[in-house]
Amino acid sequence: MADTETPKTAFRRVLLKISGEALMGDQQYGLHPPTVERIAREVKSVHDMGVEVCMVIGGGNIFRGLSGSAQGMERTTADYMGMLGTVMNALAMQSALETLKIHTRVVSAIPMDQVCEPYIRRRAVRHLEKKRIVIFAAGTGNPYFTTDTAATLRASEMACEAIFMGKQVDGVYDKDPKLHSDAKRFDHITYDQVLSEYLKVMDASAIALARDNSMPIIVFSLDEPGGFRTILAGEGTYTRVHG
Repeated sequence: MADTETPKTAFRRVLLKISGEALMGDQQYGLHPPTVERIAREVKSVHDMGVEVCMVIGGGNIFRGLSGSAQGMERTTADYMGMLGTVMNALAMQSALETLKIHTRVVSAIPMDQVCEPYIRRRAVRHLEKKRIVIFAAGTGNPYFTTDTAATLRASEMACEAIFMGKQVDGVYDKDPKLHSDAKRFDHITYDQVLSEYLKVMDASAIALARDNSMPIIVFSLDEPGGFRTILAGEGTYTRVHG
């Protein structure tokens, strides 16, 4: 295949879910601009294939609601603080993508008109149809729900064909491959297996929602250069979670 040839893909519209920690790089906290830029280039490479891309980014690099709650903070307040962290990450990713000349919209479940758009489903769909990247921020807008659940919800609302989970490992393993050299990677696994074996893909609510809506989940390594584009082209290493 010539370098200028665009590979074909079976996917027309996908949602990329990444954690806030993915934006930290080697830091212990916050944003690492070179890492944000690297991920933005990965997203651009898929966008250049003609795939409509939306994103959900966690907020754990700034504030994690469960951690705040565990330290005595009232849970609802802690969760709202975590949602605001996801907005900050979304704005950082928007800036990186627009530096690459990709039109991007941040859409928040918590209205804050000065910095981003409120979530209106039909408007978000229209952005995707116009080949803009849409970043969904502030989770579902409700406490007690994670950004994993928000990703599954938005992917279903946007009629995405799959959720791509960008991780630090290249798929789903039966145990932590960083701690166990004999860890086994699954090529395919069912939603019920993930739930019954307590595998760390998404939280249980998100997996159940994906199962109920027959939304496949592709787990791959975000640290692998070109990995996102390679998998969309039908190659690469990943785990597919399905019914």
